[in-house]
Amino acid sequence: MTDNIQHSNMASSTSSKKLEISVIIPVFNGGSSFKSCLSNLEFTMPPPCEIIVVSDGDTDDSWLVAQQFGAKVLRLTTCNGPAKARNTGAQAAKGDILFFIDADVTVYPDIIERVEKIFIDKPELAAIIGSYDDVPGEPNFLSQYKNLFHHYTHQTSSDEAFTFWGACGAIRRDVFFTVGGFDESYRRPSIEDIELGYRLKKAGYKIRLCKDLQVKHLKHWSPIGLLKAEFFYRALPWVELILRDGAKNDLNLGIKSRLSVIAVYTLTIALIASLWLHQFLILAFGLSLLLLALNLPVYRFFSEKRGFWFALCVIPWHWFYYLYGGLAVILGTLHHLWHQNRFFKPNIINPPNTSL
Repeated sequence: MTDNIQHSNMASSTSSKKLEISVIIPVFNGGSSFKSCLSNLEFTMPPPCEIIVVSDGDTDDSWLVAQQFGAKVLRLTTCNGPAKARNTGAQAAKGDILFFIDADVTVYPDIIERVEKIFIDKPELAAIIGSYDDVPGEPNFLSQYKNLFHHYTHQTSSDEAFTFWGACGAIRRDVFFTVGGFDESYRRPSIEDIELGYRLKKAGYKIRLCKDLQVKHLKHWSPIGLLKAEFFYRALPWVELILRDGAKNDLNLGIKSRLSVIAVYTLTIALIASLWLHQFLILAFGLSLLLLALNLPVYRFFSEKRGFWFALCVIPWHWFYYLYGGLAVILGTLHHLWHQNRFFKPNIINPPNTSL
């Protein structure tokens, strides 16, 4: 409690002066998206006090591109993951606010001004996160679906956030170092930002989801790339983090989502059973209607943004999302329990004498 009061007083003392903002971008083989990211940053008004690019062992000369755009470049000889890269950039930053963005997003011209204004107007905030906008850069269906779904999730979530977000997230420099920065044990783009957010909340700091603070995502999603990232790098470690720390997931585990996972698995079982007993098709039909009803706001959103046929194509992918999300919960829970049993076995070297 004392720490929070001290931080509040310190924030209040800085709220009347201009805040310097350091933009930090980790990059590994950024390609054309990275060039767009840097190009858009040139048009921000006012500009940040510095743009720090951390080359995470890239092999496509992304560091050279950053240098040509006038960014401050830090080079890591091997790929260590965005957590290490962001920490490296933060240690070299001089700004009051550390503004992390990904190498595959573009920003709007007023974003620096808006980030500064939020922290000045809300001195009680330790960190803020934004959202993807509703016009993703890649035109293929899967990229549109994935990035729009991310936009929908953030836009319908509570303003009080329980996680941080590395794609568009800003944090007071002193707070960042007080909690220890990103956990560098995450060697791939994973949940290092979420884990940081949980530590911030545990320490009593406030994080705000600013829904109108938006960036455009340029990432091209393929089916294999999506499943690898969503299942192995996000869902599985997220489940284990929640079980380990008892943390709250305010973005993906609402009551409707949990019911949808149960409904999808029951529907799958009913469809398999219908191969032998056709009566199970009635149950499958009822479960399909239930899933549509539970997720009607999602499908209405996609219909409004991209039309009826696009929304229709979203439905099987969305149900598949619940399928692999549920599998991640099962496997993550089993791994967590196995890990606990492995390291917390009862002492049976000298068992009690039960013969008396």
